[in-house]
Amino acid sequence: MAVDPPRWTHEQLEARRLTAIEAFRIERVQEPLEAYLEAFDKYRGAIEELLDVTVDLTQLAHVAAYVLTDPVLLEAVRYLAGPPISADDLKTLADVESLAPGRLRSDSDTAGRVIGTVQLALDRRRFPWVAEDRAPDGAEREAAVLASAALMASGRVQTNRRNEAKEAQEQAVADRLIEAGFEQVATPQVTSTLAAAPGSGQFCRETQFGSRKADLLIGLWDDRKMPCECKVSNSATNSIKRLNNDASVKARTWIAEFGTAGVVPAAVVSGVYKLAHLSSAQASGLTLWWAHDLDALVEWIE
Repeated sequence: MAVDPPRWTHEQLEARRLTAIEAFRIERVQEPLEAYLEAFDKYRGAIEELLDVTVDLTQLAHVAAYVLTDPVLLEAVRYLAGPPISADDLKTLADVESLAPGRLRSDSDTAGRVIGTVQLALDRRRFPWVAEDRAPDGAEREAAVLASAALMASGRVQTNRRNEAKEAQEQAVADRLIEAGFEQVATPQVTSTLAAAPGSGQFCRETQFGSRKADLLIGLWDDRKMPCECKVSNSATNSIKRLNNDASVKARTWIAEFGTAGVVPAAVVSGVYKLAHLSSAQASGLTLWWAHDLDALVEWIE
């Protein structure tokens, strides 16, 4: 007989939510400063090089091929704008298909559009001398370098933090399943039927499950499948995107494609969430587990 997944009460969700927030606080306070400082020094050098080769940005268009085909300098170019432009946004705004070095090196028109887009969005507070058509004084140049390096280092640390936290959470779930006797198998492509999915007592890492991807796909002992998302949120606002607009949508999709008799959509969550968002996600058919209590997940599976 299939065992229904848990549906936590408001009181249970609140208790687990507060525990997750406290774990998030402890982790963030203990986070080493070295990662930011290393990134700052790296990007300070990149900004200084960019200013040197472009004669303080006055010759940016003339050295477009050089600065755009170096990955670090290209990142620095994106951060000349105020606010900085993401790589995806830059492709859209400049109407280019790719920012690949080979494409930018061989196509001067594409490189020119990229540089022109950045120049239109140039941060005039950090680089006031460009709009005023003059050379910067020493203090202005140093201030621009420090401000740009701080922006780039902060962005890089935040991106790494998100990626590393998600990877660590996925690995923790995988390790706990293996401890419980599960076998990790090669990643299948489960597009239309459950036959290709991991069998009972097996799981795989990121895979296509129906029309959406799952971070893990677990074969339960009663032959149902548990597609599981790993979600780390650093703020209550961010939790809407991570949980409600992503994992909950996937849960509804998987239930529609495979039925409640075949799948148990789940999410392992950590970080900061609002109670209302957790309740809404659970009501959508998503089973919630907590990264700080993976034993509960394993106990239910068993």
